[in-house]
Amino acid sequence: MSHRKAEHVKVVLGRDVEGRYRYWNDVQLVHRALPEIDFDEVDPSVTLLGQRLRAPLVITGMTGGFPDAVTINDNLARAAAEVGVGMGVGSERAAVLKGQFPESYSCVARYDVPLKFANIGAPQIIPQKSGDPTVGDTEVRAAIDLIGAHVLAVHLNFLQEMVQPEGDRRAKGCLERIGELAKKFPLLAKETGAGISRSVAEALRDRGVKGFDVSGTGGTSFAAVEHYRALDQGAELEARVGKTFWDWGIPSPVSVLELVPLGLPVVASGGVRSGLDAARAIALGASAAGTAGGVLRAASTSFAETRKELGALIHELKVAMFLTGSRTVDELRASPYVLTGETRTWLRR
Repeated sequence: MSHRKAEHVKVVLGRDVEGRYRYWNDVQLVHRALPEIDFDEVDPSVTLLGQRLRAPLVITGMTGGFPDAVTINDNLARAAAEVGVGMGVGSERAAVLKGQFPESYSCVARYDVPLKFANIGAPQIIPQKSGDPTVGDTEVRAAIDLIGAHVLAVHLNFLQEMVQPEGDRRAKGCLERIGELAKKFPLLAKETGAGISRSVAEALRDRGVKGFDVSGTGGTSFAAVEHYRALDQGAELEARVGKTFWDWGIPSPVSVLELVPLGLPVVASGGVRSGLDAARAIALGASAAGTAGGVLRAASTSFAETRKELGALIHELKVAMFLTGSRTVDELRASPYVLTGETRTWLRR
């Protein structure tokens, strides 16, 4: 498991794993030539899931469970605490079930990150054919305590599991089990690159989920990540599946627009690479924007680079707010926008 997590980071940093279409470019904010505010008035602070952030930004869960992840997560947590944004970690199964490199997660607890997400995979909360131990309530509590998390993220990654040669491919019973966990822990449902549809979100909402992280298509494709891993392992069928389903899923902006009317917080992730992308997500109604692949390279380099990247993202967001005459995030959320391209086609379906 530890080796697989290290491979994921290596592939993301060294191979082309991006979606082939930039859906956030289809969201055009309307420029306001006379903003009638001063840039210093712009205040991007928000409250998300009961926690106050200085900007509507979340570093969504990426990694943990191998030696180099200590540096990555430490850099991310330290920077997130300094700029006042949220942060998640990668799946904690390696630590809570196998005791693998718990320090690669617990380092996050050293920093005053205003909103922290623990992370467990949906396939691992039900019995699998492999016979591997199932993540139960005790392990979920351990995952939360390990980083001092405010919220538990349960990630939905069945596309990824289908491409992994060692993937878990049973899904029956996940919804019911998520509902059981949601009665005991504050729970956010998170996709991993394929988006969440309205019907699935409604079912999750009805079972007590507190919010969503859409992680739609247009960013890092985990089908692509697993395609390269399968190639390296000589798993010919899985490698082919990864290539075939490289861009499978629901575009991030579409998923945001479908889920916002449900009335729960929505984190818009999947291809967010700039503060302008974050502003576009907020204009569509998202509660916050999420980024992962965009800050991974910086976090793999140094704290200074991580802090610099997050600062640039927030500055770009504030510039977009200023140029739309938005003093607050609520005002940005009410700003006019135009939808074009493939996103518009999706919404006409």
